[in-house]
Amino acid sequence: MALSGFEGFEKRLELHFFGDDPANLKLGLRKLNFECIQQTLEAVQCTVVSAVGNSYFDAYVLSESSLFVYPTKIIIKTCGTTQLLKSIVPLMFYAHTLLGLTLSSCRYTRGTFIFPNSQPFPHTSFQDEVTYLETTLPQNLSFRKASIMPSKSSSHSWHVFTASHHSLSPYLNNHNYTIEICMTQLDPILAANFFRPPGDGKSGHSAGKEMTELTGIYEINEDALICDFAFEPCGYSMNGMDGDWYSTIHVTPENGYSYASFECVGSTSVDVVHVLRKVVQIFRPGTMTVSTTSFGNEVWRKVGGAVEPLGLKCRSCAMDQFPAAGTVVFQTFTPLRRKTAH
Repeated sequence: MALSGFEGFEKRLELHFFGDDPANLKLGLRKLNFECIQQTLEAVQCTVVSAVGNSYFDAYVLSESSLFVYPTKIIIKTCGTTQLLKSIVPLMFYAHTLLGLTLSSCRYTRGTFIFPNSQPFPHTSFQDEVTYLETTLPQNLSFRKASIMPSKSSSHSWHVFTASHHSLSPYLNNHNYTIEICMTQLDPILAANFFRPPGDGKSGHSAGKEMTELTGIYEINEDALICDFAFEPCGYSMNGMDGDWYSTIHVTPENGYSYASFECVGSTSVDVVHVLRKVVQIFRPGTMTVSTTSFGNEVWRKVGGAVEPLGLKCRSCAMDQFPAAGTVVFQTFTPLRRKTAH
């Protein structure tokens, strides 16, 4: 019997850069050639399976989650046993030597791993991750903070590390926020939608598109351009693009360690109540955690009101402040009536 299943919980890294040449900033990091991206992902131990771009950013579906490249910002989100933090050194090198860009801030977040003993260094513990970040990041990122935000359940906590060259961020404003949703114990009937029939003869792209339609994922934001992919024998990833806003979903549907995540950057124009309700209806999780990061935007207050009519109750709420990242609010939800074992 296998010691563990596939680790669904992602590690998420957000890096911001700055430069002196305005002309160079127009495309910025998007000018990195595909070979540089491949070499960076090789250090992480994942690959690109699909890509799409618009006039604002490029979005890559990876063999383990997603990558988003903006002119001065990169977001990498990887699951499984990837070594995400090993992307920092090559990205800093390519950005500086090829584009004249310098790292100005870093934010790293993750939930609690389902299979922590399967993680390779530097992800063997949050302490190891923080030590690696502290020694890898340049000294000018002097405003630093690491915190484990708790919940009432020891199996669900939110790990946050931020570092910046300034205590306030020029990249966020009061209207924008990042929302990260992690869901476990998915409804088995709904999770079955993310399995492929053996020998279906379809490509990952066409099978992914069918899953997007079948599950109603396309209804979360009908204005988004969706790049989707279905893995064999099961699993699903999607990136959505709507102007300069991204959204992303990743699903590990195996019974016993089922997991799904939804993430997006939102603003006051995003109907977060609609988004949250659609996500809950698509997966019906046994446990859901919601983390929001923002400056001044209290979108977290809408979360409970959105999902409680669907039978989920807020069990804990933790809040903390991070230099240049703003306020992080971490909430956990479980059904009003816990599922009984059959």
